[in-house]
Amino acid sequence: MNIAYSPCPNDTFVFHAWAHGLIPGAPKLNVTYADIDVTNGLAAEGTGPEILKISYAALPWVLDRYALLPCGGALGRGCGTAPADQGGPQDAKSPAALSGRRVAVPSERSTAYLLFRLWAANHVPGGVGEIVVMPFNEIMPAVQAGKIDAGLVIHEARFTYTSYGLHMLVDLGNWWESDTGLPIPLGAIVARRDLLDKDTISGWIRGSLRHAWDNPAASRKYVLGHAQELSPQVAKSHIDLYVNDFTMDLGDSGYAAISSLLGRAAAEGLVPPIDPALLR
Repeated sequence: MNIAYSPCPNDTFVFHAWAHGLIPGAPKLNVTYADIDVTNGLAAEGTGPEILKISYAALPWVLDRYALLPCGGALGRGCGTAPADQGGPQDAKSPAALSGRRVAVPSERSTAYLLFRLWAANHVPGGVGEIVVMPFNEIMPAVQAGKIDAGLVIHEARFTYTSYGLHMLVDLGNWWESDTGLPIPLGAIVARRDLLDKDTISGWIRGSLRHAWDNPAASRKYVLGHAQELSPQVAKSHIDLYVNDFTMDLGDSGYAAISSLLGRAAAEGLVPPIDPALLR
């Protein structure tokens, strides 16, 4: 079975056991490691593998072909994205600093960018200027070098942006949670609708996650071998933040968060409206 997910620590941690043939009854995986912008595009084009990790923001374009799985993804609290820039002390910054500026984002259909657009509509006078799409690991160096005015910080970059001399302008995760009371839907696991039933695939993913939690050292070499940030402590912090109870099961609050995000975005004309029944 073909699957595509990112080389980030949370994905490699979750799928390590399945990718290494440690889940009884699960088919062998042929893994493609790809940035979220790539997997979002593959899903939208209908040319991707049977199972994909994509942004929740990309769901409205693919739900007719791909079913959302209730496990394996990234959704939680205190794990949002943030726009960061160079400059003076944190308290000298304000949302107005982004007015008319060039901002780098990891994907036009990333949840990070969708959250940013929802926030910026009410907090950045006159709106931002040019949006530049680039791989997430290239964003911080680009801001540091002055090629970009500001950039959205995601994945393990959330733990390392200060080492580039960057400053957080706003924590979009905190904004979303305080505004809605809901967790933040970031990355989804989807499977082609013509595959085996969702329960079977979800069982294999949950088995892989249980193996990872029960044997945390087993996946360490695999995780660090694919991480953009090779620090073991950064990788562990990344896993601890993004792999949580929602990774095992979205639950009612998880589905409520997804519906709220996509409903708000559709009302603003940022994504196509979806049939809520297709989420489950």
